[in-house]
Amino acid sequence: MTIGTLENPLRVAVVGSGPAGFYAAGHVLAGADMHAEVDMFDRLPTPFGLVRAGVAPDHPKIKSVTRVYEKTAAKEQFRFFGNVEIGRHISHAELVEHYHAVVYAYGCAADRQLGITGEDLPGSHAATEFVAWYNGHPDYRDREFDLSCERVAVIGNGNVAMDVARMLVLPREELEVTDTADHAIEAIAASNVREVVVVGRRGPAQAAFTNPELRELGELTDADVIVEPFELDRHSERAIEAEGELTARRNVEILRDFAGRAPEGKPKRVTLRFLLSPVAIHGDGRVESIELVHNELEHGGEGQIRAQATDRHETLDVGLVFRSIGYRGEPIEGLPFDEWKGTVPNEEGRVVDPHEQRHIPGLYVAGWVKRGPSGVIGTNKRDAQETVEHLLEDLREGRLPQPQRPARAAIEALVADRQPDFVDYAGWQAIDAAETAAGEPAGRPRIKLTRIAEMVEAARAARV
Repeated sequence: MTIGTLENPLRVAVVGSGPAGFYAAGHVLAGADMHAEVDMFDRLPTPFGLVRAGVAPDHPKIKSVTRVYEKTAAKEQFRFFGNVEIGRHISHAELVEHYHAVVYAYGCAADRQLGITGEDLPGSHAATEFVAWYNGHPDYRDREFDLSCERVAVIGNGNVAMDVARMLVLPREELEVTDTADHAIEAIAASNVREVVVVGRRGPAQAAFTNPELRELGELTDADVIVEPFELDRHSERAIEAEGELTARRNVEILRDFAGRAPEGKPKRVTLRFLLSPVAIHGDGRVESIELVHNELEHGGEGQIRAQATDRHETLDVGLVFRSIGYRGEPIEGLPFDEWKGTVPNEEGRVVDPHEQRHIPGLYVAGWVKRGPSGVIGTNKRDAQETVEHLLEDLREGRLPQPQRPARAAIEALVADRQPDFVDYAGWQAIDAAETAAGEPAGRPRIKLTRIAEMVEAARAARV
């Protein structure tokens, strides 16, 4: 029977409800000459992935991208199954039984380790944990971060490191107009942190900040930005003048502007330091200091500029360390996984059997679990489109398998049996309404529910 007809619509499961998942769903449902249905699964009751749980609360404009996703969710061919974990409630094999194609877009939830002595001391954390905590992610609701110290080190030179540094020095009045979780507002407002040192292993020209994130540091009301004057090596100078290196060039300009500013005497400071790598974290029972090695840049050919350790070390007294050096995906039973890269092996979104080096019919990936943790939200749109174009090509060429149980009602019955507390999109809208109603009297966009049970209870209002 032809797939994509009214009698046999193309049935696609999307695992993960972040930007990559929603863009993939949108592309599948955009075809006017084909009948398709998309079911989206997420282990949380709430959709939108890192737009909800990763974007800094003081960046509300970025979160407005969810309006695009809401248009996809409004289509009758779309269904959302929240609070349903693939690999726990429903297996990969069962998804394959119910759909012509499965698109995995569940991101990279695990952080990469520094691999140094003392990394497991209390007070040493993944930046992702802190970000999830202040964003009200239910998995991290009860994490505790001791903010009684005066100096914090953030290891990494990307936007997440910038977000962590900025959030640590925002005053209460700026936090209270955002959707920062209430528990985080109280803790950050009572914090003793006076300096955040952001450490990068390479130089200013290799920093991965986007220009707006970096420039925003100079607008902090309570913190001076400290950058030591610097000169670039000849390889870095040449690199930032290359075509396509506008972001790096402007980052260097912004950093030079910071370096030329005199401190204004604000109560806090964010210090940006480069050419340093952590080699050990020290402390008696908890973090007390971090040992850093000074680096030199080495030109490796083909445009590669690497950090090479010298014999010069220094120790910085700190009470907290946040590592922000990259993220990796986690495996799902039955789905191929590359442990080294932390991604699902694929060719432009088609999942590849690593042993036979062939495409696995009907299996696809999009987003970070496809390409690794890179790019911004908009990057996922092009990424998902590439994946879906291959999916549709496979449909046209007759390469998609026919599932054993394609009826739309079959998967809903299975989900309801395995996870009676699943949350559909109407349930999410009830959660959304409860949160925004709670925030309105305080002039806030929302006050987030931060526990699964609270979310499920709010979602039940949609079923009454």
